[in-house]
Amino acid sequence: MDDISLGGLLGILFVVLILSGWFSASETSMMAINRHRLNALVRKGNKSAKLTAHLLSKIDKLLGSILFGNTLLNVAAAAVTNIFVLRVFGASDLAILFGTLTITFILLVVSEIMPKIIAASHPERVALASSYLLAPLVTLFHPVVFVATLLVNSLLWLFRIKVQTDQSKQKITLEELRGLVLEAEHFLPRRHQKMLLNLVDLERITVNDVMIPRMQIEALNINSDPEQLRQQIITCHHVLLPVYADTLDNIIGVLHIKRTLALLQEETLDLELLQTLLLEPYFTPSETPLLSQLQHFQERRMRLGLVVDEYGELLGLVTLENILEEIVGEFTTQSPTQTGRFLRQEDGSLLLEGSNSLRELNRKFGFQFPLSGAKTLNGLILEHLQDIPEAGTSLKIANHPIEIIQTQGRIVKVVRIFPAHQTV
Repeated sequence: MDDISLGGLLGILFVVLILSGWFSASETSMMAINRHRLNALVRKGNKSAKLTAHLLSKIDKLLGSILFGNTLLNVAAAAVTNIFVLRVFGASDLAILFGTLTITFILLVVSEIMPKIIAASHPERVALASSYLLAPLVTLFHPVVFVATLLVNSLLWLFRIKVQTDQSKQKITLEELRGLVLEAEHFLPRRHQKMLLNLVDLERITVNDVMIPRMQIEALNINSDPEQLRQQIITCHHVLLPVYADTLDNIIGVLHIKRTLALLQEETLDLELLQTLLLEPYFTPSETPLLSQLQHFQERRMRLGLVVDEYGELLGLVTLENILEEIVGEFTTQSPTQTGRFLRQEDGSLLLEGSNSLRELNRKFGFQFPLSGAKTLNGLILEHLQDIPEAGTSLKIANHPIEIIQTQGRIVKVVRIFPAHQTV
């Protein structure tokens, strides 16, 4: 070192600081890079992305090499600084202390904070470019890093700490996936973002949340008068109809209306022949997640399932259309029995049937009714009051004033819901 001029020492120090800053930036960028974006680039065949992904698959070797290089350069910077101070000021304790503090501050600013801020702001650009130099360094530093890693793994084993070194094997949770979709609001149309969110939520929504309740099922009683059955088939607004004998608890099959066209041409409806056209009924538990139910429909090539509880009692039915509506929104083609179930008043309030689904109301009108308990507006009111109310009763749920207009037996038949800012 005695042969190197003061200018040469400053030049060496400058190069060391720059290399140390590069190591710091590389470390931050590798840890901050978006793994999903990186995987997408790998699938497109990007060479830099493939090399970066390969380095990240062995995170212990990568971090060990970066930290070894960075530490080596920081020690070198301190040594060069001490030599420079000794050359200029001699063996002065005060000068050495001042030089140590100065190089520490320079390292902190130039080689740590600034490069890490830059790398955190542009992780993909820095990581992909750095991978070409990091790859040979990982190989070069392998002997030293191997010994250090072996010692670290021994200590981790001693303290019973489990680590995952392959970052590519980390699984994303539904909540993280939902967060990614929410963060993509600037890149996706609002409607597409909502559809993706609904698709993610299919795993947490059950058949019980979207089914058509038992009291609203349109079904055929095989023991009814043949002429009455004919009229019901002709005037029905569904393609598939459950068929029962005497009571809904005795479902014997499902009728596809198109298969009855020839029978309807006859003067008298042949009930025995009608029974031969029935499809085998498909029953599904009420707690089945919608995503699983969608797969069941696909595997069985069915579009309608009868929902039962743990005791086998019929609760309602679910169709493929019900599930698709949870993803893409409500279809415009509905039967008359499903339309006209609300009436908007001049004051902005809504007249609604108590049998309306809470999920449907939240989706259609932007209400915030809780979905963890009751599934219908009638059930929510009864659950809230813990009693059967009389007409004229007023209450507030989810900040929405509600007035009960009509009751029938133990059922809230018609209610009026006011906007959240209004009072009853």
